[in-house]
Amino acid sequence: MKVTFPHMGLLALVAKPALEGFGLDVIVPPPISKRTLNLGAMHAPESACLPLKVNLGNYMEAAAMGADTIIMVGGVGPCRIGYYAQVQKEILSDLGYRMNMVVLEPPDAHFREVWDRIRSMAKKPWRDCIGGLILGWHKSCAADRLEALVHRVRPRELQPGRADRIWQEAIAAIDEATNRWQVVSVEKHYRQLLQDISVDTTRPVVRVAVVGEIYTVLEPVVNLHLEQQLGRIGAEVVRTMCISQWINDHLLGGLMRVNSTKQATKAAKPYINYFIGGHGRETVGETVRSAQNGVDGVIQVAPLTCMPEIVAQSVLPVVTRDWGIPTMTIYVDEQTGEAGVTTRLEAFVDMLYRRREGRPS
Repeated sequence: MKVTFPHMGLLALVAKPALEGFGLDVIVPPPISKRTLNLGAMHAPESACLPLKVNLGNYMEAAAMGADTIIMVGGVGPCRIGYYAQVQKEILSDLGYRMNMVVLEPPDAHFREVWDRIRSMAKKPWRDCIGGLILGWHKSCAADRLEALVHRVRPRELQPGRADRIWQEAIAAIDEATNRWQVVSVEKHYRQLLQDISVDTTRPVVRVAVVGEIYTVLEPVVNLHLEQQLGRIGAEVVRTMCISQWINDHLLGGLMRVNSTKQATKAAKPYINYFIGGHGRETVGETVRSAQNGVDGVIQVAPLTCMPEIVAQSVLPVVTRDWGIPTMTIYVDEQTGEAGVTTRLEAFVDMLYRRREGRPS
């Protein structure tokens, strides 16, 4: 059995060591590219949201490398991720692919529900399995902490691009680490390199929170490297959503003591007091929390036709009215062009600078 999984930001850093700890032969799909998107869009329903299409492309490219089993997460509520597996399995079958689909549904009550599902595929003793999970968890936490530092350095660095180069080296080093202590050492080394970057401490920088549907927020190829673009035009990205948080909330049932969506859910209550699917409620809550924390503006990112985010977008003008924080929504699909996104980001950031200085937008 050769297993694969879809890309989503830094998910591979976690999934690879975790699955290898179970004794499984892991095939990591090639990095997401235009070819990946074209493959998925060619065979998926036109009205399907972008993550489904990109994931389908991941599976087809992994199948060409020998993968025969797909591991993916499920979902509940109005979000369409709940039937991704069924739709993708039918498409792959129609195309002649014979691949098994293992779906990890969010636990209703306890992490053991997910554990039992994965454990049924294990080929190693349970202690080795747990060791792989722990290594993957530490890798995700280290990467998330370093990425947060990159967001702070990027708009202030005197040599544009240096933080990004160090960040790419850090990802590769974390990926190659084989135990927890190596991960700690790698994080310490690259944290120091990032802190040593020459920065302009007098440069005015606006802070922009990025919220929205998790896949389009975390996957830079899909959001057209939105966070890098913001950094290069003088905006510090503030993002609470990350891989470690997502794993803890959706697979571990909040078992670990890390940032959680609970605070956002609480902050959203005056506007949305119930689950609307996906991360729609969290989008509203994080916008409120951003205003409370002095963030200059909020950018919502979502796949075109994403129902939970459409609901959230309809509420954001009310949040802006109540809290005085500007918001902008960017929907992405396979037709979205980088030039158009860049123009909108530049205009939004310029407006935030003018607003801070008290000048007309």
